[in-house]
Amino acid sequence: MDTIGERLRKTRERRVLTQAELAERSAVLEVTISRIENGHSQPTPKTIRKLAEALGVDATWLRFGEGHQEEKLAA
Repeated sequence: MDTIGERLRKTRERRVLTQAELAERSAVLEVTISRIENGHSQPTPKTIRKLAEALGVDATWLRFGEGHQEEKLAA
């Protein structure tokens, strides 16, 4: 099963973003993103929300791998 780090990395790469670019978009430190992707750190719920918003994915999916990956856009 995928980990949050694997989901984060795969989604970031699909969006063609570097860790530095994601850090800038999400206001999460690049080192934090690296540590999450490499399994050395578990993100806080606040960090997960910031990353999910910057990537355009559902925070629950990013955290648990459940539900819909893509965020539902407001009508």
